[in-house]
Amino acid sequence: MDVRQQTQVLKAQNATLRRVSILGSTGSVGCNTVDLIRRCGGEFVVEALTANRNVELLLRQARELRPKLAVIAESSLFHELENGLAGTGVEAAAGRAAVIEAGGRPVDWLMAAIVGTAGLEPTMAAIRQGCVVALANKECLVSAGGVMISEVERHGATLLPVDSEHSAIFQVFDFDQIDNVERIILTASGGPFLNLDAAALATVTPAQAMAHPNWDMGAKISVDSATMMNKGLELIEAFHLFPVGKRRIEIMVHPQSVIHSLVAYSDGSVLAQLGTPDMRTPIAYALAWPNRMDAPAPRLDLTEIGTLTFEKPDPERFPALTLARDALEAGGTAPTVMNAANEIAVQSFLKGGIGFLDIARVVEQTLGSVPRRGLASLADVFDADRAAREHAERLVSRRSDRG
Repeated sequence: MDVRQQTQVLKAQNATLRRVSILGSTGSVGCNTVDLIRRCGGEFVVEALTANRNVELLLRQARELRPKLAVIAESSLFHELENGLAGTGVEAAAGRAAVIEAGGRPVDWLMAAIVGTAGLEPTMAAIRQGCVVALANKECLVSAGGVMISEVERHGATLLPVDSEHSAIFQVFDFDQIDNVERIILTASGGPFLNLDAAALATVTPAQAMAHPNWDMGAKISVDSATMMNKGLELIEAFHLFPVGKRRIEIMVHPQSVIHSLVAYSDGSVLAQLGTPDMRTPIAYALAWPNRMDAPAPRLDLTEIGTLTFEKPDPERFPALTLARDALEAGGTAPTVMNAANEIAVQSFLKGGIGFLDIARVVEQTLGSVPRRGLASLADVFDADRAAREHAERLVSRRSDRG
């Protein structure tokens, strides 16, 4: 079932209560999704909520939304979750298998907001039960793009992008006229270090890297924005979501984060989606799709902003962009390896183990050392991911030892 057919089905479904689940409900995207559901009164019935370790917030959400199931990924926190839900009628569960089971529960709509490749199996479980999957986890498509898209087609699921850039493209992309799309243009804020030179970049701290000028995001995504790896991941994600080929996807720096992405057509038209930098807008679009719903995001006032600026990204200061483009061109497990190495490097940087510029170096060295293979199944994804993590762990350990 393609996007147009799904639209007709969901218009009928939206006339009744919709059953939803949120994977990663205590993260930034998850909390914003909970907020929107809360504002909708009784329009949604919540099936499952999952969290990694934040059991206190998960308990508050579960007591309020009363899902059938609440899952904490950290097994040692099960009894705290179970005791906190006593008398609520909400089932408690813990562990990775329980998170995957939550993803596979039949619902109409599921938010996939678990950060990193930890979200891959639960998201695939949701896809296999054929629901609408609002995808806020870019690492899933980066690591397992071809495999995931095949499963979407096989099970009649629908992927709705939640990244602000891909949501923007989705809103102005004409799937009936793909041949007339000349370019997709992903915009990038440039993060907090857009104008820093290489010497200054070498000394930045995790706190500085997490201080994004426009967006309120989690630690890992904020660091990815600072290195611009997030834009590299989005480049690969866009390749899988919008079938225009590798060479028709571009990146442009737009520091104000007002234009979220653009689609250029063969007649010279360039369509853009604009809005304030607030994740509740793309989440609301996905939650209500194919309709629209009220969202509390600040309204855009272009006269107040006054000026919008644009520039080409600097691949010398932000080598992650070149690494991502090269991984996409190489294909196979190369994007999987790149993503896994980046996750390890970012974790080490956040813990003070390596420097900011070491993140891209670890990714580059891992890509050069882990053999690239074909990608035909999840087993291939997990094998490549494991090999890349092991190699990247050795690299960050050596850099940490050198101080």
